[in-house]
Formats: sequence, structure tokens, C-alpha cells
Amino acid sequence: MSNLDRRPDLTVLAPGEPCGSVEVLPPRLVPMGGPRAMTVYRTLPQRARSLVGAWCFLDHYGPDDVATTGGMRVPRHPHTGLATVSWLFTGHIDHLDSAGNAAPVRPGELNLMIAGQGITHSETSRSDTLHGVQLWYALPDATRFCPNHFEHYVPEPVTEPGVTARVFLGELLGSASPVQTRTPDILGAELVLEPDATVALDVRPDFEHAVLADAGTVTVNATAVEHRCLAYVPPGADTLVLTAGPERARVLVLGGVPLEERIVMWWNFVGRSHEEIVEFRRRYQAELGFEPADQADAGKPPLFGRFPPAQPPALPAPAIPATRLVPRRQPRDKRP
Repeated sequence: MSNLDRRPDLTVLAPGEPCGSVEVLPPRLVPMGGPRAMTVYRTLPQRARSLVGAWCFLDHYGPDDVATTGGMRVPRHPHTGLATVSWLFTGHIDHLDSAGNAAPVRPGELNLMIAGQGITHSETSRSDTLHGVQLWYALPDATRFCPNHFEHYVPEPVTEPGVTARVFLGELLGSASPVQTRTPDILGAELVLEPDATVALDVRPDFEHAVLADAGTVTVNATAVEHRCLAYVPPGADTLVLTAGPERARVLVLGGVPLEERIVMWWNFVGRSHEEIVEFRRRYQAELGFEPADQADAGKPPLFGRFPPAQPPALPAPAIPATRLVPRRQPRDKRP
């Protein structure tokens, strides 16, 4: 019989034993563009780690005074092969996309946009302050060319001793999100811990997890995680232990089964090869008039859809790097 174990190197810890191998990933500062650029703090992707499950992108921003930073003003731009997850702690953002979805992003409410084979959208803040996260997850090969899709969901808060949770994707603390992700086995939740509270979460041992420290001081499995840093916990344990300091702590908990596919991620595209990314870019540039169309495009439906009129000019794609784009994959971690 063949060995069908996809991760034969995975060590499973005893029930209730948290993993001691916690990797803390610091953020890097990235300006969003413009003379008064709003700065975001990016923890995924980075050299040390490209993925957590299917999660491939994490920007944390705020709390910002929009009058000072300029806020979020991201004109029409494309996506392929991924889903965007917008989650706010404070503020208001307007979402508009080429599938005809116009929706606000508000605190505690999920906006999920599945790009599938292609979509364009814009994001514009409409509030005096702004504080939240922008996340992407990569779609698996089975669904990455699916039609695009949009969902809005307001999770009910779940309160247990020491913690209040809002589970927007997947399952945690007895709360299950009904949102269809087209990516199996994924988790996303906001947790607020009371001062000095310790919470032991029952989690899937086949998941790897990441915990973003948004507010207050927090430890993950006894490892201190500073503000805006991301704690990575490999698979193997069925318990994740979070402890707050002397004030309330707010964290974002992400998780998923490691993505056993090699992806190429460049600009706003997720593909599987250099050639795919080049073609996504070519189609986008041609459809929006930035570069000439190819005769082969004649008669094809637009990959990136139509957009409402009277909107700010779209963003042109940057030039493809001179070096070949290389697929990335989750590194094999040493297990405790």
C-alpha cells in the first residue's frame, strides 16, 4: 500500500499540550502610495515565511488619523487566484468591484471578495480614523479559476471566561462561519482578551496558526508577541494558549492546513508559474488600455470585468522583473 500521508514529518503532541516552537515575525513598513501615504505594517509574505495555511498576505494599519495620513485611497486594480478579506476595528471603507458589488466595510463585519479567474476593485476610506487589517488567501488549484464571488457577513460575538471572539471564517470556540471560502480548512477570528486572562483554545492539530498582536500585550504559548508582530505556530498541537497582560489585548487568529501547492505571487496576482503571471498582467494592461491588445484577445470576454463610470483612473501594473518569478511554498518546519 502507498503512504498517503501528505505530511509524514508532522509530530503530533499529546492532547492539551501547546506547541513550544513559536516563531515571531516582525512587520515591515510599506507606504500605500501618494505624497501623504498611509503606512501599513506587513507580516505576510516575508522571507522567513510566505504562507500560513492558504493565508498569503497580511497588512495591519492604524489607528490612523485620516486627516494626517490621507487614509486609504486605492484606485481600481486587479486580482487573480486569491480572495481578499477586509476586517476593520475602527473606521469605514467603501468597496467597489467589477462584478457589480458596492459595499461598505465596517468594524466587526466581514467583506470577502473571491477574485477567482479575475476581478478589479477599489477601496476608499470614508471616516476620520482607520484601523484594521487587509488579508488575502490563495485559492487552491481546484477553484482558482472559478467565477468571482462576494460575501458580507456579521459574526455574532461569542463570550467565554476571559475572551470575546468574532469568528469570520471557519470554526473556533463553538462558533462556525457560514461563509463559503472555496478554500477548504481555513480559520479567521478576532479575539479580545480581558486583562491578565489566559485562554486555552481547542484547535485542529493539522492546522498551522498565526496570531497577530493588535492591541495590548500578549503571549502565545508563553512566547511574548510585540505590537504588530505575527506569531507563527506549526501544526501538531490541539491547543493554542493566549495570555493577556495587565490591559485588554486584541489579536487576530488565522489558521489552516498547510497549502501543499507552489504558488507564484506578484503584485496583485497569484498564479502557478512565471508565464501565468506575465499573461495575467498582459490581459489587465490590454483590457484597461495601458498597453496594446493582442489579436488573440479578439472575441474573448474581459478577464477583469467592467467597472462603473466616473471613477478615479485605474492603477497600471508595474513592469515584470527582469529575473524569472520563482514559485514559493511553505517551508518544512522543525517539529518540537
